[in-house]
Amino acid sequence: MEKTDIKSLNLKELEELLVSHGEKKFRAKQIYAWLHVKHVSHWEDMTDISKKLREQLQENCELTALQKVEMQESKLDGTRKYLFALADGNMVESVLMKYKHGNSVCISSQVGCRMGCRFCASTLDGLVRGLKPSEMLDQIYRIQEDIGERVSNVVVMGTGEPMDNYDNLLKFIYLLTDENGLNISQRNLTVSTCGIVPNMRRLAEEKLQITLALSLHASSQKKRLELMPVANKYQIEEVIEACKYYFEQTGRRITFEYSLVGGVNDTDEDAAQLAGLIKGLNCHVNLIPVNPIKERDYVQSNPQVISNFKNKLEKYGINVTIRREMGRDIDGACGQLRKRFLSHAERQGLS
Repeated sequence: MEKTDIKSLNLKELEELLVSHGEKKFRAKQIYAWLHVKHVSHWEDMTDISKKLREQLQENCELTALQKVEMQESKLDGTRKYLFALADGNMVESVLMKYKHGNSVCISSQVGCRMGCRFCASTLDGLVRGLKPSEMLDQIYRIQEDIGERVSNVVVMGTGEPMDNYDNLLKFIYLLTDENGLNISQRNLTVSTCGIVPNMRRLAEEKLQITLALSLHASSQKKRLELMPVANKYQIEEVIEACKYYFEQTGRRITFEYSLVGGVNDTDEDAAQLAGLIKGLNCHVNLIPVNPIKERDYVQSNPQVISNFKNKLEKYGINVTIRREMGRDIDGACGQLRKRFLSHAERQGLS
């Protein structure tokens, strides 16, 4: 019999589980606090729960607790990149970024990714599986335990396409922002997508106060097709319409992520086309100097080109910033740490 993933249950579901085992409903709140406030990794750590109930839980439930395999810390700005092992032996990455306003964690939503974006390292080996809500949450919990400080902001922008793991993502959001758990404000959560239109619209209808970040990376359908295979399924105009719908439903400003690839999408014409595409939408453009990866021949736009692109957009009245590069001296691109670890493990196995 498959065990219940207890850390993925909300409080009501946990109450129902305990009642079905003949326990009092109030026990749920105690157990929920052990899981989501104290972040225990072992059943025996739940010291105010009877031994009999702990044994029952251990028999019927799995307790997700990620194992830290590796951590790299930037000597430049203190950014930390973590590699965590899941219970099935798969690996995921998470990043801690320290800012004056608090600690921000970037988490993965899948093991690998099937979106195939041409400039991205995390998609090179394809998709293994989506992460469960508990596995998304535990990336944050383990980092909090590691640094002994609270995480105040979360971005779902690591490995994977969150909208390709929609149901688990939604459950994760409600658990993360639950007042009985970590209680992170919805406004302090950003979810990125490469543009899976139906699920963007479903998310809009939840009327959450989270920020939606669209990985746009091109100013036209033709250029988007060159960089992002998802454009074969969803036209750029459809994706922009879904962004408008998200704003209409939530009142939340949209963020457009735009990776600048040297000689590909960084011309004056691109800036003009991009401005025309998003004109009139309550939005912010985040320009990202692309992280070169050895498996692709894309290069970063030079600093002057990046600056010119920003200035051009501002002249068109677009709100724009250039993303500050954090942790530049550690494996830069999403998926790089996991890829290096897997390649090394493969070599060891073959030797």
